[in-house]
Amino acid sequence: MTINYVGAGEGPAAWVAGDTYTVKATTESTGGAFALLEASIPPGSGPPPHVHTKEDEAFYLLDGVLEITVGDEKQLVRGGDFIFLPRETVHCFTNPSVNAARALILVTPGGFEKFFAEGGIPARPGEQAPPFDPDDFERLAALTEQYGVRIQI
Repeated sequence: MTINYVGAGEGPAAWVAGDTYTVKATTESTGGAFALLEASIPPGSGPPPHVHTKEDEAFYLLDGVLEITVGDEKQLVRGGDFIFLPRETVHCFTNPSVNAARALILVTPGGFEKFFAEGGIPARPGEQAPPFDPDDFERLAALTEQYGVRIQI
């Protein structure tokens, strides 16, 4: 058995829609079981409402605050909180605070982590992601469809 080790601050990182996503575990490194990402979500940032058709998703908030919306219900999630979102659940999240939020996002089974590499801009260490460019929406929406995610706008 090979040990998959990714140190603090390491792993391929991409800027997507104003957030930074660092891949810590891939479908290849987990035998397809899951993918694990570390997300940095600046104030006011986060994806639009969407549905994963192929994966379950779980969030463990490391620092900061996220407002996670599931259907019509909003939940304020703080550092140390955990939330599980089964596939086919309409959800989104946003950072309502003045500081960046950091979360671990577990996606099972693995594979969706490839969306970030394909759809994002390679992140530069120590820099914050540029704000979301609305001109990029159609490209990202088409790519999310390829990965079995439906945007719910």
